[in-house]
Amino acid sequence: MKKILRIPVEEPSQVGEARRLTVPLCRLMRFSEVDIGRISLIVTEAATNLVKHAAAGELLIRTLECGGVLGLEILATDRGPGMANPARFLQDGVSTTGSPGTGLGAIVRASAKFDLFSSPGQGTVMMSRYWAGRLPRDLPARPLEIGAICLPIPGEESCGDGWAVEQDRQRSVVLACDGLGHGLDAAKASLEAERLFRIHRTRPVAEIVEMVHAGLCSTRGAAIGVLEVDHVDAVVRFCGIGNIAARIITASGERHLVSHNGIAGQEARKIQQFTYPWDDGGLVVVHSDGIATRWSLADYPGLPRRHPSVVAGVLNRDFRRGHDDSLVLVAKSRGRGAGNRG
Repeated sequence: MKKILRIPVEEPSQVGEARRLTVPLCRLMRFSEVDIGRISLIVTEAATNLVKHAAAGELLIRTLECGGVLGLEILATDRGPGMANPARFLQDGVSTTGSPGTGLGAIVRASAKFDLFSSPGQGTVMMSRYWAGRLPRDLPARPLEIGAICLPIPGEESCGDGWAVEQDRQRSVVLACDGLGHGLDAAKASLEAERLFRIHRTRPVAEIVEMVHAGLCSTRGAAIGVLEVDHVDAVVRFCGIGNIAARIITASGERHLVSHNGIAGQEARKIQQFTYPWDDGGLVVVHSDGIATRWSLADYPGLPRRHPSVVAGVLNRDFRRGHDDSLVLVAKSRGRGAGNRG
């Protein structure tokens, strides 16, 4: 299951609506009543904060799976005034609106993982992850932490953009795809690209792209990009057809990765792999053309240190075009000894 809910929160009545929309998803995932109660608390407090402190924002609620355990990720994003000292507001009793000041603290206590980016004039993006069970101790190696937001164009149920990730100790391989146009037929092309990627995931990236290109001939086609982080040789390999953008961001700057023109499944004049150095302290961002390309993480001091889902939340909030399906995926090294915990 890979699903995301987008819930605008612009006035007080939508706080209850956000909670009511989340509960059926929890029941579909067979969460216990205790889990549903805790998730409802997180959603209610997050939505209440959007109304109180930002006047408007949105919740993005994404399903998760890890080691057979299901969970939810709740992102609350706004363009409000932001906070100069976010850590201060995580303490109970601190409020700017005369409330008890326990909302963020309650979210932190109910979350398996919590992170936050906020800065004056740059709004706030808050992430909470909740797991409906204890994660296994013997999880397969996942050297990269992944954050992804994939949304259909407003008014559509089906999303023509898609993504997939496969990881082991030696390599992490990422697919990003954008089915031509939008709607159901675009979604079918994207889902087929994901299926073919998983079949051929052990091949070199250019061969994966070749296999996906050949296999999409019965669909309307897609832009695709396959990115590999080689954790042994410390390099990134990338191969793309069409308008999938990818960047490596390190302390020394940002590097744009090269993709060739074409449409996978229709025409690809050149399929070529490019190789770039990889720094475990860096991160990679891959996105479709539903996200504008004029962004720079240098404009958000401290953001690259945040969880990849928070980084994706900021880019989606500020650069989503709104007239197309959109995908933004952020991958960041967990670091030595960081483990796989949620």
